[in-house]
Amino acid sequence: MGEQRVSLVSDKKQMQKFLKALLDDVKAMEYMLENGWFEDNVSRIGAEQEMVLVDKNTFKPATNAMEALDLMKDKEWVETELAKFNLEINLTPRKFEGSCFSELEKETKEKLTSIQKVLDTLDTQLVLTGILPTIHRHHVEMENLTPKKRYFALMEAIRDQLLGPNFELNIVGIDELIMKHTSPLVEAVNTSFQVHLQVSPTDFVQKYNISQVLAAPIMAVAANSPIVFGKRLWHESRIAMFQQSIDTRSSHDHMRERSARVSFGKDWIHDSILDIYREDISRFRVLLSSDVEEDSLALLKKGQVPKLRALQVHNSTVYRWNRPCYGISDNGRPHLRIENRVLPSGPTVMDEIANAVFWLGAMEGLAMEVKDVRDRMSFEDAKDNFVKAAKFGIDSKFTWFDDEKISAVDLILEKLIPISRKGLLSKGINQKDIDRFLGIIKGRAESHMNGARWLLRSYTDLIKKTNKDAALTLLTSQIAKYQKSGIPVHEWETPSLSDLLQYNPDHLMVSEFMNTDLITVQKDDIVELVAELMDWQKIRYCPVEDNKGNLIGLVTSRHILRHLLKYKGSKKTFVVEDIMIEKLITVNEKTNIVEALNLMNDHKIGCLPVVSGDALIGIITESDFIAITSRLLDRLKTS
Repeated sequence: MGEQRVSLVSDKKQMQKFLKALLDDVKAMEYMLENGWFEDNVSRIGAEQEMVLVDKNTFKPATNAMEALDLMKDKEWVETELAKFNLEINLTPRKFEGSCFSELEKETKEKLTSIQKVLDTLDTQLVLTGILPTIHRHHVEMENLTPKKRYFALMEAIRDQLLGPNFELNIVGIDELIMKHTSPLVEAVNTSFQVHLQVSPTDFVQKYNISQVLAAPIMAVAANSPIVFGKRLWHESRIAMFQQSIDTRSSHDHMRERSARVSFGKDWIHDSILDIYREDISRFRVLLSSDVEEDSLALLKKGQVPKLRALQVHNSTVYRWNRPCYGISDNGRPHLRIENRVLPSGPTVMDEIANAVFWLGAMEGLAMEVKDVRDRMSFEDAKDNFVKAAKFGIDSKFTWFDDEKISAVDLILEKLIPISRKGLLSKGINQKDIDRFLGIIKGRAESHMNGARWLLRSYTDLIKKTNKDAALTLLTSQIAKYQKSGIPVHEWETPSLSDLLQYNPDHLMVSEFMNTDLITVQKDDIVELVAELMDWQKIRYCPVEDNKGNLIGLVTSRHILRHLLKYKGSKKTFVVEDIMIEKLITVNEKTNIVEALNLMNDHKIGCLPVVSGDALIGIITESDFIAITSRLLDRLKTS
């Protein structure tokens, strides 16, 4: 969950003190590694479960996490996350043996059920999903940052590192998301199921490199985050969203390389876990400091195990998808872990545990079969596979060992499931659990269906039948329904509009249902061009903008018709400026839908341009309201 007792670096002396503690921690870890202080005779697993809170009526984010936590003070295992609509639970570390996975599943369900009972009193529902379909840009503004010192300090520190004027998102999938944002809180759209594997120091290099190799196929079969702000992007859009949302780099007219704080890495590791820590200290400036009181080197001289707080604080601000972790076990001995941050939250607890089982089994099985993956695959191929899996999920094709080209499905079915089974058996995992959880992975691969494909297929079907907001609401309600049932995602049915039992659009902002795919003209365009464009595109309203994208007028089909009738047969050339409306009623993206409807009724107009300052960013028309009204009438008929 991260060290909470942190702060911004306020002066040079504080920075120097923290850096000294950071360097001492590295030396202390090096000493403990060289002198056999670490646990090496036990293997444990653990997990962290992130979730989104939604309003039970609207299925939009519910920003009442702090209120919920006030009602759960007796539950030490539940904590805040970055945004007010997120919570996180820590699951009990347990030995990697026997029935550990069915126990993990049981504990996860019990804790989620316990949280849900509290949320019921707040009319709130928890949802497990990589990126919530109904989340919107305005939900990730700073007003929704969880009010804790660590989070404020982290946001400010990241902004201070920003080289350009804004953070930028640019992700292309079926649709395209291009936007600027001023706050790194956009990262809060991501929720994950983070799995930990404790490994011995002598095995760390081998297994960390294996975790890098496995990241792509594991993500491909587990992908569950294809929709962001109503856009169909990558199958696992969390990968791009996380990196770009806190990417402080900016484009330049030179080719100097700068590393992103969220990354897959630049190379295999070769000597020890210290390869990673040293590289991260070398490449990334300290964002946060901590009032470190312990002297790690002095503690070593006394035979005491240090907490290495400075190292852990810095490590918590560098986000590798496979992250190294240091901890102290209940017996007082230090240990090393690999934290898999690739896996998304959801779609069901059973799916999440299956993902963990598949990864952990493959980690052990591959370590038994391949002594050194560096001899079988280049790091560049492992990284390329990772990006492909993020973009295309289960549809990916990878470069595997010895330059073999293989589809994600074939790799999973023919190679990795058997390898994972072998690894699980070697740890003494119950046969029933192995069959059950790997059977889910096999079912996804054979049916070519995971959370990402279900969401993409369902959303693409729904937006042909209703407005985007209604489609996203329906998807979220169905995710919540299936999570309660426990049915694995590859067995989910495609939703129909009849499944939308409740839809109350009166809470909507204009930004949530406006049309942003606009056909526009400029004032010097000839009227005949506008008439043809409106006929071709079957639109009744055409905004007029200048060459900077600022709204300066509006042309309607009625104005075009009047003009053509009045000047029929005329040889004079008329331009848009001659007929456009210049005095316009406009709204901004945060205008409520009811207010927008009232404006249109009061002024007897059929459309409202949406502006940000003078810039045209969207349009809403009477057709949008007709679609919503039609849906509401259908509900009344069936209620």
